[in-house]
Amino acid sequence: EPWQLGFQDAATPMMQGIIDLHHDIFFFLMIILIFVLWMLVRALWHFHYERNPIPERIVHGTTIEIIWTIFPSIILMFIAIPSFALLYSMDEVVDPAITIKAIGHQWYWTYEYSDYNRSDEQSLTFDSYMIPEDDLELGQLRLLEVDNRMVVPAKTHLRMIITSADVLHSWAVPSLGVKCDAVPGRLNQTSIFIKREGVYYGQCSEICGTNHAFMPIVVEAVSLDAYVSWV
Repeated sequence: EPWQLGFQDAATPMMQGIIDLHHDIFFFLMIILIFVLWMLVRALWHFHYERNPIPERIVHGTTIEIIWTIFPSIILMFIAIPSFALLYSMDEVVDPAITIKAIGHQWYWTYEYSDYNRSDEQSLTFDSYMIPEDDLELGQLRLLEVDNRMVVPAKTHLRMIITSADVLHSWAVPSLGVKCDAVPGRLNQTSIFIKREGVYYGQCSEICGTNHAFMPIVVEAVSLDAYVSWV
């Protein structure tokens, strides 16, 4: 919708933690902004050339220097403790029920559900292309809808293995709190736990070429029964 501001609704505990940390840091930011603005206005008022034509010259103040060194350190400590906890939890991979591999291409995504591979049958693999604007149906989102969505079960621990077949890409879904680089020749992994059913949109967040803006990501979280039927 026009004039929207802020984050998308969090669909994972990780994204909720990111939003909470943002709000906590914004609280400290507002305090610092108000204090600095007050100091600036106060200095401009009291040191105006008409009110104070011969200002007192202060070249050193030990007390104030100690204060403005200690207070920022305390503020940084209050910011660092929750951010370290969030970073640790983002790097922690809980024992996953399903592993999905996302492979970035110029300019589309390939998804592999390797848990269902068998030696005598084809693996569950499909490509996900953006639907051209001329082929969109009523209600589908321009530049965001794909022909094959990545379907996953809600309320299930998932592991995403992300790589690239050509250049640098980045698999990012804002409402899931996921942004992981796809690097050729390297496997990066991240964990996802989607709290509710729904459709979540993302885009490649690495400038990967002329069609960088046309390789969206669509994750559809469904019930476990629906997921089994889809598989």
